[in-house]
Formats: sequence, structure tokens, C-alpha cells
Amino acid sequence: MKRSGKKTKKLSRRDFIKTSATAAVSLAALTAGSRHVYAAGSDKLRVGLIGCGGRGTEAALNCVESSENVDITAIADLFKDRMDESRKTLAEKMPNNCKVTDDTCFVGFDAYEKVIAADVDIVILATPPHFRPMHLKAAVEADKHVFMEKPVAVDPLGVRSVIASSKIATEKKLAIVAGTQRRHDLPYLEIMKRIHNGEIGKIVSGQCYWNDGIMMDYWKYYQPEGLSGMEWQLRSWPWFTWLSGDHIVEQHVHNLDVMNWAIGAHPVKAIGMGGRQLRKIGNIFDHFAVEYEYPEGVRIISMCRQMDGCTNRISERIVGTKGDAYGDGTIKGANPYKYEGPDSNPFIQEHTDLIESIRRGEPINEGQQIAESTMTAIMGRMSAYTGRELSWNWVMNTSKLDLSPPKYEMGDLPVQPVAVPGETKLL
Repeated sequence: MKRSGKKTKKLSRRDFIKTSATAAVSLAALTAGSRHVYAAGSDKLRVGLIGCGGRGTEAALNCVESSENVDITAIADLFKDRMDESRKTLAEKMPNNCKVTDDTCFVGFDAYEKVIAADVDIVILATPPHFRPMHLKAAVEADKHVFMEKPVAVDPLGVRSVIASSKIATEKKLAIVAGTQRRHDLPYLEIMKRIHNGEIGKIVSGQCYWNDGIMMDYWKYYQPEGLSGMEWQLRSWPWFTWLSGDHIVEQHVHNLDVMNWAIGAHPVKAIGMGGRQLRKIGNIFDHFAVEYEYPEGVRIISMCRQMDGCTNRISERIVGTKGDAYGDGTIKGANPYKYEGPDSNPFIQEHTDLIESIRRGEPINEGQQIAESTMTAIMGRMSAYTGRELSWNWVMNTSKLDLSPPKYEMGDLPVQPVAVPGETKLL
């Protein structure tokens, strides 16, 4: 298989993420007359996959299953073994739609650029979340429609970049769909319609949870022996804050996104706590609890935990003046309801919605909403890490926190220390 033909570049994240909202609008105006965008009603869609792990490979399969006339034509990953494994899976499970060749397989830190340049219409962004802002920026600048896995950043710098890129996409009439599949799940859609129609009255509070096990059977952890610091952390990315954002960002963002969706706003403040009681690997916490304050004094309690041997709960509850709504499709109170409609696969439906919007010439754009939900999770993590109450305005507009490494190349990379509330500096 073909590797990158050039020596791997020593890239700085700061070289990629310099876009402001003003620059976004200006760039869109400059390129509006010359760009090539997939034409509504055209037949074939070519898809490039960037990030060949389990979720990326599944997203590519979901994309093909979702719609007619969709081919996977290019793939990229930092590691050849992951790319090879993904290519084999795609070829076995969808032999008629995997059109990847040796010349459209790319490896390395710059491999995403080559997929974007490989005559594709849509790119799937499924690398570790740290890389999402720079990959989205490159895809949108190259006039590509995007499906991007959640979360979409790990720090405020990245969130600002995603918002700027999303504004460019709007100006260019490009579609962006995020991997917050609850927004494409029929029970959630029905419950949200009823919430927004006032069936539970005025929202006054709520709770959301992702309390589960240690995830070792799902998230891979590689032993460091024989690997450079950079490679070890990249291969074991869920366990390092700079790559995953910690599990409150990588995983609990689903539940926080539901709360933002129900309330129709992002929080204005957060105060949280958390720690690391059992976890021995990486530098992330194993539990968080955060109180979020939303407009009009609405308070949401958020909990997430990754520990075995404990009671698990993954759910959302929205409390109104006339009743309570639950993410499983039920309402209790003055207007009781239980969803009994058809089943759906939201992992497939999110791609169906993306492709249908492209083909009818009315591209949907979820960039802003997933950026705000990602920032909601980041704000909670920052509060728990430092022990400080934080405001949305400060985190969004003032924080200088940037978790990126000094350079992107395989080699030494020290592990950053585990955060200590009251001692970790607020940036």
C-alpha cells in the first residue's frame, strides 16, 4: 500500500488554527464564485475516510448502508496497520462500494490532506478529537461536505476554530453532520418536539449521566514498551486529555448535547469536581460531577464515571413545570407519553440525513451546535480540573488553553501530569 511520498512534516497546530469568525466570512466570500460543490441531484457520491479506527470504519459502513450510489474511495490513518485493517474490513463487508486502491491509501500526519485532495465529495473525520478542528478547517476550505465524529475539539482554541469553519461551510453551502446520533434517533426527536411544544411546561432543571465501566473492552490501551512517547499516546488516545478531552468530553458530550438541545441554549456557568481514584493509565480522571447553570436560572446536574463494580446509568431527565421528559422516549406528568413508533438506527440515519440534504441542495450544518456542546463538556472538565467556577463567556472568549503538543512527529513526548483541583492553573 502506498505511504506518504514525502517526509512527514513537522507541523504545529497553531499553523492550522488561526481562523477567526471575521476571516471565515471573508474567505467564504472570496471563494464563493470559484468553488466546486457537489451538485444537487447528481448520482454518485465519493467518500474519503480520515481515521481508520473502529468508529471510523463503522461510520464508513454506515454511510454506504444509508444511501444508494455511495462509494468509499480513499482512506487515511496515522498508522499503516490500522489503515490496512480498515481497508480489509471495508472490502469484506461492502465489496461493491469499497473503491479504495493502493494509490488512495495514505499514512502519516499529512495523510488527511491527501484524502481531501483525492477527488472526494464527502470526508468522514474520525481521528482522535484533538485533530478535528484542523481537519474540518482543511475539508471546508477544499469545498468538501463533512461527517465528523463527536466531540469536535479538546480545548477552547479548537472550539473557536470549529465555529469559524462552520460559518465558512454555511457561506459555501456545504453540509456538516456530527456524530451526536441522538439528534437523528426517532424517540429523541419525538420527545424534543413535545418538549419544545410545551408539553412538560417550562423547563426548570434536569440531570444527565454517563456512569459506566472502565471501557477497557472498548477503548484500546497499548503498553508503552517499544513505542515512542508520541506513538504510544496516539495509539492509546482515549486515556490522554490532549487527544480525547477526557471522558467527560469524549463520551458524556452525548448527554450534555441532549440538555442543550432540550433547553435551546448553552450553559452560562459551570462548577464541577472530579478525580482519579482507580485509574492507573493515561492522565484522565475516572469521575466527574458538574452543576451547569443555564439562562433563567435553570440548573442541570451532570455526572459521568468510568469505574467497574458500580451502579451504571446512562440517561437524561428534563424537569418541567408540568412533567418530566426522559431520553428513552417517555414523558411523565400532565401529558404522559411513551414512544411506540418504528425503530431506527441513528448511526445510519445521521448519514442518510447528511446525504439527502446534499442531494436536494439544502445542506444541513450541525457545526455550531456540536461546537457548543463540546464546549459545554470542556468547560465542565476545566472547572473540575482547576476547582474553579467558570463562565461561558470567559471560556469561549478569553481562555488561552491549548492542549496541542509542540510538534507533530513521532518521537519523545512526555505525559502531562494528572490535574489537581486547587493546584492546576486556569488558562
